[in-house]
Amino acid sequence: QVQLVESGGGSVQPGGSLRLSCAASGSFFSISVMGWYRQAPGKQRELVASITYSGSTNYADSVKGRFTISRDNAKNTVDMQMNSLKPEDTAVYYCHQKRFGSDYWGQGTQVTVSS
Repeated sequence: QVQLVESGGGSVQPGGSLRLSCAASGSFFSISVMGWYRQAPGKQRELVASITYSGSTNYADSVKGRFTISRDNAKNTVDMQMNSLKPEDTAVYYCHQKRFGSDYWGQGTQVTVSS
């Protein structure tokens, strides 16, 4: 059984930084595609960043150059460093795992960027 537990959300002023972490239980983490999605009020959930088992990354245009996703296959964790945060980054952020064609989600962590 897969369980994803996020941490690291919170409130920050524009221009600030936060680091999100996701700890995954279950097998086959090292061959899974991991990602972070976000959902703002009234909007659809969107992909923010993803990383393959080999470390290839993909970012939404809106966060390129500001966010960095990384993973540690030995620890079954995936992190996302978020810098130069903007009010439009405010959302619930979800950790995601794609494994053998199935999707798994964390419970979400709130990120609020406001002055």
